[in-house]
Amino acid sequence: MAKKDGEIIIKKYANRRLYNTDTSTYVTLDDLAVMVKNGDDFVVQDAKSGDDITHSVLTQIIFEQESKTGNTLLPISFLRQLIAFYGDQMQMVVPSYLEHSMHAFTAQQGEMREKMAKAFGDNPMARNMQLPMQMVEEQVRRNTEIFQQAMQMFSPFGGGQREDKDAAKPKSNEGRDINDLKDQLRTLQEKIDRLGE
Repeated sequence: MAKKDGEIIIKKYANRRLYNTDTSTYVTLDDLAVMVKNGDDFVVQDAKSGDDITHSVLTQIIFEQESKTGNTLLPISFLRQLIAFYGDQMQMVVPSYLEHSMHAFTAQQGEMREKMAKAFGDNPMARNMQLPMQMVEEQVRRNTEIFQQAMQMFSPFGGGQREDKDAAKPKSNEGRDINDLKDQLRTLQEKIDRLGE
């Protein structure tokens, strides 16, 4: 695999050791987690085959972080919903939705930090202050609502998921079901795009 401009290559050996070819040093999963937080762009390759194994290594980092800290980011209900999508026909939509949601959340987080900086000025004490709980709770509430709406759109035939009057009626035309689903996905995409702005 060719190295992209600015991309760091990490080699993973059979003994599970990770080697940073940029710094010529061995690194740990914790080191890779720090690199992610610093915005360093890297790809992990199997040292023998050259296969890109970045996805599995990043997943392993998440597993390690969830195991060692008491502060988990992935609630059990979210994990259950995520697992339920494996093998489902909507599986291909979920990664794109999650990626857009995280971009929107990151952008909103940046806006909140800017507002805090304006309100309290740029001094060390203000930089170390936690965001007021009301702002954080409001952000979590909005993101949760958006996610729940999206999940309802992704599984429109699930029991109790839709509350509109058409939910109780069985659809006689499968083509209408697909068109309804396409309309819902289009609406979701517009909402995500508006959040990104």
